[in-house]
Formats: sequence, structure tokens, C-alpha cells
Amino acid sequence: MSDLKDLFSSARSSGDISNTSLQLLTLPDLGAKIQQGLGIAVDNVPASEVFLLSLLVDDSGSIRSSNNEALVIAGTNEILQSLKSSKQESSILVHTRYLNGTVLCPFSKLSDATLMSKANYQAVGSTPLFDESVALLGTVIAKTQEFADSGVPARSVTVIITDGEDAGSQRYRARDVRNIVEDMLSHEQHIVAGFGLNNGRTNFRTVFHEMGIEDRWILTPGADKKDIRAAFRVVSQTAVKTSQGVAAGGFA
Repeated sequence: MSDLKDLFSSARSSGDISNTSLQLLTLPDLGAKIQQGLGIAVDNVPASEVFLLSLLVDDSGSIRSSNNEALVIAGTNEILQSLKSSKQESSILVHTRYLNGTVLCPFSKLSDATLMSKANYQAVGSTPLFDESVALLGTVIAKTQEFADSGVPARSVTVIITDGEDAGSQRYRARDVRNIVEDMLSHEQHIVAGFGLNNGRTNFRTVFHEMGIEDRWILTPGADKKDIRAAFRVVSQTAVKTSQGVAAGGFA
């Protein structure tokens, strides 16, 4: 198991994260959450380059009350299924974490990734958006550094899916997420995206901007289920293109 302190120190030494991000990512108790997501050992991925897809999926009660559980399950699974058509399937790793802390799937080979289902996804929690975004992003940075330290370049797409603003974070704020996101975006191998499920009141562009996510990587579909399904397809297409090394300038 990798030592997170060493990984983050290495990322700082190589200029991939700032001192501010280093301090945020090494606060007590966060390490255990990150370790839960690291998953497969680097030595078990025989690839000269890897692509990391990470999904933070809202499982707050408002998803259920809006009757969007089935849509979220189907849309998220579609992203993974689409990647199976990629020529680089063997070098794709997937990590799925729910917004209330459950790790559905630590970084795993695409072929071994756990799909969402009614049995493993029940939207009944709160919305600790900032705390869990830091946990997910910290996991991506650590996994990227694991590969870098082994001489294997890694590219990543991280998608944060929520139907509301933060409610319940105990430790981190939007500016903390922003610091980490901005460090990641200063290197071309990372994409961080925000997907806002319309709740009729939240300005998701404002929420995601405050978290450091660029406008071109924000999706805000309407409340119509057809719009939501179409937005998930856009994410799927972007993930496939990026996994194949095709430069993506934003959501089309």
C-alpha cells in the first residue's frame, strides 16, 4: 500500500500541487478516505500509459425525491459501458465514490469496475459536496502520482455529479476545492468536470465556478429526463475521446 505522505510530497516536489494543496490533502482523517479509493496496485496494470476516470455521484435524498435515482444509475453506467468500446480499454481504470462517502469501486480495471444498481445505490443522504470532492480529487492526485513514480504517465477525467449546493461539509470549503482543482488544471493531463442535475433553484455554474471548475467543463441540463440522459451521453463521449488521447476542449 502506498504511503500517501510520500505520494503527496512527491507531487509537491514535481510541481504538480502547491503547498496549499499539500496542506489540505494531508489533514488528519482524510488519508483513510483516500486509501479506500486507491484500489489496484500499479504493478498489476501492464500499460505504458493509463487513463483514470473518477466519478463522484450524489446520493442525497433530493435525488430520490426528484425521482432521478434510475436516471443517475443508467447514466453513470452508460459512461462505463461506452468506455468499453475504446481501443485503450485495457489501460482504463475507474473509481466511483458516492457523495456520502461510500466507495462503490476503488480504482479498478474497467472490466472489473462495479456498475451502479438499485442494490448498491440508495439516495438518502445529505450533500457534503466540498468534503467529498476533496477526498475524490486527492485520490486522483495520489493515483496519478503512483503511476508517475513508476514511470507511467496518467491522464484523468473526474466528474462531480450533484443536484444541489453543499450542505453538510464539515472540514472543507469551496475555496479549498478550488485550490486543488486549479493545481490539477495547471497540468494538461487532468480534466475536472461538474454535472448539475436541475433542482429548480441552484445556480450550478456559480457552485462549480467557486470550486474552480472551468465553464467549458460544466453541464447544467434541464430538469426534463430527456435532457439529463442527453447530458450523460455527452460525458460518455468526452470520456471515450479523452481515453483515446483525443484532445477535448470542453463539453460539446
